[in-house]
Amino acid sequence: MTDVLAATVSSTAADAAASDAHIATPLTDARSQLAEAIALLGYDNGLHQMLATPRRELSVAVPLRLDSGESRLYLGYRVQHNFSRGPAKGGLRYAPNVNLDEVRALAMWMTWKCALLDVPYGGAKGGLAIDPREHSTAELERVTRRYTSEILPIIGPERDIPAPDIGTDEQTMAWIMDTYSVNMGYTVPGIVTGKPISLGGSQGRASATSRGVTHIALAALRHVGLEPSRSTAAVQGFGKVGADAARFLSEAGVRVTAVSDQYGAISNDAGLDIEALSAHVRATGSVVGFAGGEPLDGAALLTHDVDLLVPAAVEGVLHEGNAADVQATVVVEGANGPTTPAADRIMRERGILVVPDILANAGGVIVSYFEWVQANQAYWWRADEVESRLEERMLSAWQCVLGYAEQRDLSLRTAATALAVERVAEAHKLRGLYP
Repeated sequence: MTDVLAATVSSTAADAAASDAHIATPLTDARSQLAEAIALLGYDNGLHQMLATPRRELSVAVPLRLDSGESRLYLGYRVQHNFSRGPAKGGLRYAPNVNLDEVRALAMWMTWKCALLDVPYGGAKGGLAIDPREHSTAELERVTRRYTSEILPIIGPERDIPAPDIGTDEQTMAWIMDTYSVNMGYTVPGIVTGKPISLGGSQGRASATSRGVTHIALAALRHVGLEPSRSTAAVQGFGKVGADAARFLSEAGVRVTAVSDQYGAISNDAGLDIEALSAHVRATGSVVGFAGGEPLDGAALLTHDVDLLVPAAVEGVLHEGNAADVQATVVVEGANGPTTPAADRIMRERGILVVPDILANAGGVIVSYFEWVQANQAYWWRADEVESRLEERMLSAWQCVLGYAEQRDLSLRTAATALAVERVAEAHKLRGLYP
């Protein structure tokens, strides 16, 4: 177990940003976006380094006893990027390709997301390099409880609050809550968000990210002069975010003509029946083979002829190689980091409006905050209260970012990042440097 507190930067943040153009990764993308905001705001190199470097990183070896009796070892991480505005907050991801740099990038983006939406958290992220599809429920429970035990010294409702992400769900959060509570000697519902309702979860949490994406997508379409009821959309990823985003867009009158998942893609120019497609996915595990759509190459979905594109899967799918072929008028990032800096530049030059992840998919962290507040108060809100407060927060942030961008002739991403960085830097300066 290695605990790195306020680790020094191996090179200056400016040097890291300069190297981003050569190797595009989530971390280089995140650093590049930060460097642009720092230059815009005129901050010095010392503040830049502080904002570019996680405050705490924990790497853990997580042994797992398989049902067969064999043992395997997996690597896990928890990165806490910033605490200036409050306790750290961020999801826990189970995926075979999870690595420390990816988790660092996601933690940094969480810091900006929380600041942008004025949620009193800093950013964190966790990951375990495991493929959950290859393990039984009992094995996943054991590996989750062991991972929780390993990171136990740095998490807590006033320190760092995990939440679901790729490969994890409300059951995972229930195991974390129980493991933490057993070690504390009493029940601590505020240790995680995204829990089952029966354990203190919030109404509306499961679909919060998708609802937030939909609120922003509808506002963005109207901003560019497109009426949602006469617009078309393609959604990349039909998982936690994409499936509900497609459903909510369809309910709002948007014609969803193409969707994809990790196995393939389908399209129907007349519009996909999202309810029937969801039933098909529940039965088969994939969108592939759905009778109401024609097969489509997964990569081609990103350049499909639609008004709205929602990349809601993984990082880096819009890049220098395909950005020139994107036909959508509006791109709303349901995933974290789906667009590289090079793709951003290309699409802005082409007049495509890109709504960045730290704004577009912030619905999850907003309702996570609501859940944490409810847990601390032991008083739970109705679903309509959660939804109305979510919509108010999302649209308020949209107007704030849009106004900032238009006043300074910036892209929405640069505006959103600069606003967030400014808020974190202000908190840091007000608190001062100890000792």
